[in-house]
Amino acid sequence: MAFASVNPAMSRGCNRVRPTWLRHPLHFVYKRSMQETIYLAGGCFWCTEAVFDRVRGVIDVQSGYANGQVDNPSYEQICTGTTGHAEVVRLVFDPQIIGLRQLLEIFFATHDPTTLNRQGNDVGTQYRSGIYFVDALQAEVARSVIAELAPEAGGAIVTEVLPLQSYWPAEDYHQDYFRQHPEQGYCAFVVSPKVQKFRKSFGEWMKPGA
Repeated sequence: MAFASVNPAMSRGCNRVRPTWLRHPLHFVYKRSMQETIYLAGGCFWCTEAVFDRVRGVIDVQSGYANGQVDNPSYEQICTGTTGHAEVVRLVFDPQIIGLRQLLEIFFATHDPTTLNRQGNDVGTQYRSGIYFVDALQAEVARSVIAELAPEAGGAIVTEVLPLQSYWPAEDYHQDYFRQHPEQGYCAFVVSPKVQKFRKSFGEWMKPGA
C-alpha cells in the first residue's frame, strides 16, 4: 500500500480564511452490530472528512477534537498545540456494509502515518496520526492492521492507538468544509488530491453520486 503524500507547497496552517483484509475473522465479529463508531486522526480534519464522507457504509462523519486536556476547546486553542487534542473525524458506520479493517485500509492510504505530528506543512501535535477506539475489539483490529503494514512502511508507522478519552465537535464552519469550499486554496491543492486518490484506489467503496 502506498501511503498518501502531501503537496509540500501547501499548508492549511492556523491562519486560514474561514491487499484485502475483509476475510479476517474479526471483520465478521463487527457485523453483529448495525452501527459502530470509531475516531480517526489523519492530519487536517478537512481532508479526513472529505474522504470518508464519500465512503459507502459510512453513515455520518463529524469533525472534532479528541483526547485533550481542555473541555470544549475552540479552534484557536487547538492551533496553539498546547491543549493535547488531535483533529479527528468521528465515523459512524454500518459494519454490515463496510468493516473496520476496510475503513482503516482507506485511512492509511489517504494520509501519511510515518510522519510524527505532521502532514505535509501542517505541523503540530494536533495533526498527529491516531486511532481512538471505544472497545477492545477495535483496538485489536487497529493493531493488527498496523502490524501488517509495518514491514511495507519500514516499521516507521507512528499512528497512536489509544482509547477515546474525550471528544468535542468542532465548530460548525468546519463541518462539510470541502463540500462547501472546493475552490478554496487548501481544499483545491491538498484535500482534493486525497479525495481523487480514494476514488482511484477504492472506487468500489464510493457512495453513489459522491
